[in-house]
Amino acid sequence: MTLKELECSWIDGFPKPMIIAGPCSAESEQQMMETAERIKKNNMGVSVFRAGIWKPRTKPGSFEGVGAIGLEWLKKVKTEFGFKTATEVANSYHTSAALDADVDVLWIGARSTVNPFTVQEIAEALEGTDKIVLVKNPVNPDLSLWVGAFERLLAQGIKKLGAIHRGFSTYRKTEYRNIPNWQIALDFKNQYPNIPMFVDPSHICGNRTGLYRVAQEALNLNYEGIMIETHCLPDKAWSDASQQITPENLAEIISCLKVRNSNISGYEEDLERHRMLISDIDFQIIELLSERMKISEKIGSIKQKNNIAIFQPDRWKIITQYAQMKADETGMNKEFIEKIFKAVHEESVEVQNKIMTHKP
Repeated sequence: MTLKELECSWIDGFPKPMIIAGPCSAESEQQMMETAERIKKNNMGVSVFRAGIWKPRTKPGSFEGVGAIGLEWLKKVKTEFGFKTATEVANSYHTSAALDADVDVLWIGARSTVNPFTVQEIAEALEGTDKIVLVKNPVNPDLSLWVGAFERLLAQGIKKLGAIHRGFSTYRKTEYRNIPNWQIALDFKNQYPNIPMFVDPSHICGNRTGLYRVAQEALNLNYEGIMIETHCLPDKAWSDASQQITPENLAEIISCLKVRNSNISGYEEDLERHRMLISDIDFQIIELLSERMKISEKIGSIKQKNNIAIFQPDRWKIITQYAQMKADETGMNKEFIEKIFKAVHEESVEVQNKIMTHKP
């Protein structure tokens, strides 16, 4: 069986969107029980209560989770409030302990997904399990690495699989803690539409203000679920306090979310007309880019003949200033326009490089 042949009908047993919510970290039995109680009291449609038992941290000395004792608190949450439970596993010990504690949903974190050896260790510890296993995207934007993690799990007979889109690390300063880079998640959905996709707005945003927007954007893209962090006292949380919200705030967000209809019946003609216009414009863009690269070839020839370096900082400065000016004039997103110009410039450099390195 391949990933494309996998039937992930397990998601049909949950409401859409399937919501997994709870604190970033289990800190105490009281914190876990109070958070769960307030989630239950607000009747917000949360199906699974999550809590980090072991926390992989960037630097040593940070709070790295309470350890196995937290699994007992998860059991108590399940017994008293009826939630299914979820936690992250990062090695075979975590996995075995979580399975022994009858945790219903296990997820592999972004720092683990990036390491095939770690994923293989976890997959072997999970061999043949009937539990739901979710895989977060790797910290770096590498689709094949993400897919590879699923292939390792499937090879061990694990069939109740799902993906979590939690954003990607970047060196650039942005409004996000981890940039969404939606296209990578959409590429995954296009290749494997049978595998449910969750969004993790808490880790994408890294703050409380953007949570609703990111969650709704994911539902607009037909994601099946949401994993979000909520804490009874978020300002006093031991980890990632800035991105956690109270159960009451969570209830407000959930009440505003709208699940989109994927059925386009009745709108085909309207959509097709606009899609045809887009296709025509796309063709024109490709033609213009082709013409632009031909000019870059001529520029490359001039630079080769006169022994001129390809990269000219003053020219690049003019291009970026022009891009920002045109973005302002057209009301378009500056970051989007800058990305386009950077991509075109990089290709132009590549075209000129081929000419400059060609042996006569």
